[in-house]
Amino acid sequence: MKKALCTGSFDPVTNGHVNIFERAATIVDELVICVFVNKRKNSLFTLEERVELLRQSTSHIPNIKVDYSEGLVADYIKRNDINIVIRGLRSNLDFEYEYNQAQMLNHLVPDANTIFLLTAPEYLFISSSAIRELAQFKGKVHGLVPECVEIALYDKQKILE
Repeated sequence: MKKALCTGSFDPVTNGHVNIFERAATIVDELVICVFVNKRKNSLFTLEERVELLRQSTSHIPNIKVDYSEGLVADYIKRNDINIVIRGLRSNLDFEYEYNQAQMLNHLVPDANTIFLLTAPEYLFISSSAIRELAQFKGKVHGLVPECVEIALYDKQKILE
């Protein structure tokens, strides 16, 4: 059974993420999307909200499981018998960062392989941080994030005002 992992903070999940998940799910038996806690980031959405938004955003993909974790990706991989990590790339800057991460992961878990998927051109400019900033200034996020995320951003904005 080919079991793969996509990791991130997903604050929030974007249509670019969903596109990577849809494509990754076609090449593995099970795709685990895991929200990792990044203590260096101040998240807009709680961990629970991000997990729920991911579940809603990927409910149309039958072989996806959404999870969350703290600590090292390498430890998660070992605990869950995963040997493939899938990462989306928007640019050569992403590649440089992700390549170094893949090398470190391979050092810690030699049997783990990283597969890079190129972001579809229509999503190249979308990032979670850009979406958060756009939403903060009441910019239009329609078409950039799944509908459930658009609603959640709108609701969050009302709470923060």
